[in-house]
Amino acid sequence: VEQTFFPIPNPPSPIPHPQSPNPNLLLIGRRDLRSNNSWMHNSHRLVKGKPRCTLLMHPADAADRRLTDGQMVTVTSRVGQVSLPLVVSDAIMPGVVSMPHGWGYGQDGVQLAVAQAHPGVSINDLTDEALLDVLTGNAVLNGVPVTVVVMER
Repeated sequence: VEQTFFPIPNPPSPIPHPQSPNPNLLLIGRRDLRSNNSWMHNSHRLVKGKPRCTLLMHPADAADRRLTDGQMVTVTSRVGQVSLPLVVSDAIMPGVVSMPHGWGYGQDGVQLAVAQAHPGVSINDLTDEALLDVLTGNAVLNGVPVTVVVMER
């Protein structure tokens, strides 16, 4: 069987990698068993219990930043900033932090009463529209450079 590969005629030009102020962590998304994108967030049975819109961080990274489990932290990228509770766990590798996809019901006009009572924050507020995958031209949704600090009150 002969295979033919077609070259990409005009691959996108690499875009300089934007940076948050002194970024030192990479942000990735994650899924939760009781959360499929966002459509399950308006069911009380599925959102009850411990909050799941949290930032997951390795213990070494938390110790370097003097952050503790359960503390409210602020995550900043080049384009945005959100605050959410921190979960310290060795379930993630050092240098990487993770937020779930599909939250952020705190804006005006949300007509989902249960979801609005558990708003969380949106990872989309941190993703950078200027970051494109060179090969496909798709948006870069993982590996976003961020900083994490304790939330100022």
